[in-house]
Amino acid sequence: MVDWADIAAAAAEEAGAADGGFLGDFLPRLAEASATGSRLGADDLQRFRALAARAADHGVGFSTLIDLYLSAAWRAWPHLTAVGSDERDAIRRIGEIVLHAVDDTMVAVGEGYSAARRSAVRLEASDRREFVDDLLAGGADPIEMLARADRFGLDVTGAHAVAVVRGARPFSDADPYLSQVTSALVAAGLREFLVTTRRGMVVVVLTDAAKIEALPQPRTARVALGRTHPGVAGVTRSYEEALDALDLADRLDRSDRIVRADQLLIYRVLLRDREAINDLIGAVLAPLRDARGGAGPLLDTIDAYTTSGGNTSATARRLHLSVRAVTYRLHRIRELTGHDPTSAEDRFVLQAALLGARALGWPADVPSGRIAERWERVRSVTAAPVPNLRPGRTSRSL
Repeated sequence: MVDWADIAAAAAEEAGAADGGFLGDFLPRLAEASATGSRLGADDLQRFRALAARAADHGVGFSTLIDLYLSAAWRAWPHLTAVGSDERDAIRRIGEIVLHAVDDTMVAVGEGYSAARRSAVRLEASDRREFVDDLLAGGADPIEMLARADRFGLDVTGAHAVAVVRGARPFSDADPYLSQVTSALVAAGLREFLVTTRRGMVVVVLTDAAKIEALPQPRTARVALGRTHPGVAGVTRSYEEALDALDLADRLDRSDRIVRADQLLIYRVLLRDREAINDLIGAVLAPLRDARGGAGPLLDTIDAYTTSGGNTSATARRLHLSVRAVTYRLHRIRELTGHDPTSAEDRFVLQAALLGARALGWPADVPSGRIAERWERVRSVTAAPVPNLRPGRTSRSL
C-alpha cells in the first residue's frame, strides 16, 4: 500500500514548502486516474484551485507551489498502475493520462493562485488608500498610524517632507508616471518614501527633501514642496503646506520648476490676519484705481521698483520705459497713495501691500498690467475702498 502522505511530505521538503497539505488529494486522484484512464473531474480541479488560493494566502510562492506539485508527481510515478509493466503501450498510455492530469492540475493551481493574489492586491490597495487618506487628512490615532505605516515601508517617527505634483490631467494609481517617480527616487539613493495619488495629484512623502530635485516633471506639471516636519502630524502639515504653495504659485504665476513652501512664507504671514491685509490693500493701493489707465501700470511699477532695490534705471529697463517715465510714475504713486516709493519705510509699506494684493488676487477688475492679468480669476477682496492712511493730492491724469 502506497503511503501518499510520505510522498507528499518528501515533495514538500524538496520544494521548500512548509506544508505538503497544499497538495490535498492530488496524489490519490493521480493514481486513480492512471488506473481508470479517466481525466480529473471539475470538482477535483476546483479543490486544487482552492488549495492554491490557500497557499497564496499563506505566503507560499508560486514557483514553490508548482515545484511541490511536480515533485509529488514524479515521486508518485513509480507507484502508478502499469508503470512496472514491460508493455510499451501500457506505459505510453499511463504516461499520457498522468501528464494530462498534471497539466489540468497545473492550470487549476495557476488560476486559483492568481485569483487569490488579485484579491490580495485589491485588498492591499484598499488598505493602502485608506492609510494614505488618514495620513494626509490627519486626525487618526498616531500610535495606530505608526503600526500601519510600517506595513508600507514608512517610518513616520522621523521627519518628512511632502511634495505634490499636479498635471494637466488627473493622475491615476495606474499612471506610468508613478513608476517613473519611484525609479528616479531609488536611483537618487532614497530608500524610504511613499508615492501615491490623491485628488488626481501625485503625492510623494520623502525623508530627504533635497531628493525632490530628482523628481521627473512632466512638461505641463507643477510641483510644490512642503517643509520638513517630524512625526505623523508633520506629514499632514507638510502636505497642507504643499497644497497651499501650489495654490499661491498659481496666483503668483510662478515659473519655478519646483515651488517650495518655505520660499512663500511671507505670503502666509501676510494672510494670517486677513482683515488687516485687506485694510492695508484698501488703504494703500485702492487709490491707484483713480489713475488714468487704472491701477495695473502703477502696480507693475511698484513691483519692478521694489524688486530692483529702489533703482530707477533698473526699473526702467525691467518695464521697457524711459527713466523719466518711471520717475513720473513714482511721483503719481506718491500722490495717490501718500507713500513715497523712494523712502525705504514707505517702499516697505507699498511692497507689503503689493504682496498681499498678489496673494489675494487684487485687483481682479483692472484691465491692464501684468499683476491684474495674474489675478483676474479672483474677485475683489474689499467691498469698498478704505480711507487712505496718508492722504495725498488726487489727480486722474498720468
